[in-house]
Amino acid sequence: MSTRSKPKLKKLPNGLTVVFLKEEAQRTATALVLVTTGSKYESKEENGIAHFLEHMCFKGTTRRPNAMTISSELDGLGAEYNAFTGHEYTGYYAKVAAAHLPRALDIIGDIYCDPLLAEEDIEREKGVIADEINMYEDVPMRKIGDIFMKTLYGDQPAGWSIAGTKEQIAKFTRKDILRFRKKHYVPTATTVVVSGNFDEGEVFRQIKKLFGGLEEGKKVGKKKVNDKQLAPALTVAYKESDQTHIVLGVRSYPLTHPSFYTLTVLSAVLGGGMSSRLFHKIRVELGLGYYVRASNDAFTDHGVLAASVGVDNMRAPEVIPAIIEEFERLAEELIDKDELKKAKDMLAGRMLLGLESSDELAEYYGFQWVLRNEFIGPEEAIKRINRVTAKEVRELARKIFLENRLNLAIIGPWKDDKQFRKQLKFK
Repeated sequence: MSTRSKPKLKKLPNGLTVVFLKEEAQRTATALVLVTTGSKYESKEENGIAHFLEHMCFKGTTRRPNAMTISSELDGLGAEYNAFTGHEYTGYYAKVAAAHLPRALDIIGDIYCDPLLAEEDIEREKGVIADEINMYEDVPMRKIGDIFMKTLYGDQPAGWSIAGTKEQIAKFTRKDILRFRKKHYVPTATTVVVSGNFDEGEVFRQIKKLFGGLEEGKKVGKKKVNDKQLAPALTVAYKESDQTHIVLGVRSYPLTHPSFYTLTVLSAVLGGGMSSRLFHKIRVELGLGYYVRASNDAFTDHGVLAASVGVDNMRAPEVIPAIIEEFERLAEELIDKDELKKAKDMLAGRMLLGLESSDELAEYYGFQWVLRNEFIGPEEAIKRINRVTAKEVRELARKIFLENRLNLAIIGPWKDDKQFRKQLKFK
């Protein structure tokens, strides 16, 4: 019989946090290291350096002197492994068969605590990251997200690309990377999450050995986001393409705001599935867009609720008023009880399905600790979702869906934004 324990929190003497998620029925185990830093912790001159450092950690350590040694050892374990950089966190992980956890943890701990950051590797990686940036430029469905965030937040960390610019990346030196790492990769900002089937005592002893010597230091924080908006904002990026990609959204609220779960339900009703309002309106009724969705992205000090659509160029102007109409409906009408229940059940089902493997479990609780400094289990989250009322959704919609809070980003073969600008209004 499966035995799932609640998250168990431990601390090392240097301030590093350890989170254990014991799941005896799992055949796998995941080691995840999260550090509270990302693009929002960068200065203008550092933009892209958190992502660059993440790449460099896989290039070699004292015990594993090159990238091939690291990848060969992980591949030899049959591991799924990677790293990622966000606005407010960076992560390194490996998921393996449970018996291989000690070796996987040793590798992830090694690359986090003792990267070589060799000059020659840094110079080579500049070309790799430039190609990564080029790849994003060639994928409008991906690039539109960066353009939308810049439209919202402009020239501040929340509006900058996580990857940075090719021009800025080319300037980074080993000294720059070491300086950034010293400011942020400190024990008090580091969380090691282990989930799946493992021996807690043995793993904790290993973590103390691997991370106990991590150099202590004072963590450098981030600037508060300027979240003011007085008028609708619009960016149209010209690109020859067969499809126009559109993101239209508004400012919402941070992760810890009392309306977080109401926002979750609102976004599910709006565009959370193939039976959502936006999907039915745009794809079923209008025959537009292969992908149609809406979501609420919440950060520690701000949030964004946005709809995303990809449509035929000739019919792109039809989409903006259709989305705005659905915004207005939510602010004017109460959601029918059956529609509200369907949205809540969908959210609950997807949450539970998304926690079936050790890596998903590690990320769920790891992100909560790093961003919220608390744990809210799926059962409690579902209870909070189920407590949301139709009146609360309508009241929230009336607060966030205001004309002066509209933000629109478009990529496509458009050189003039006039027709789109005229559409950024409510009835």
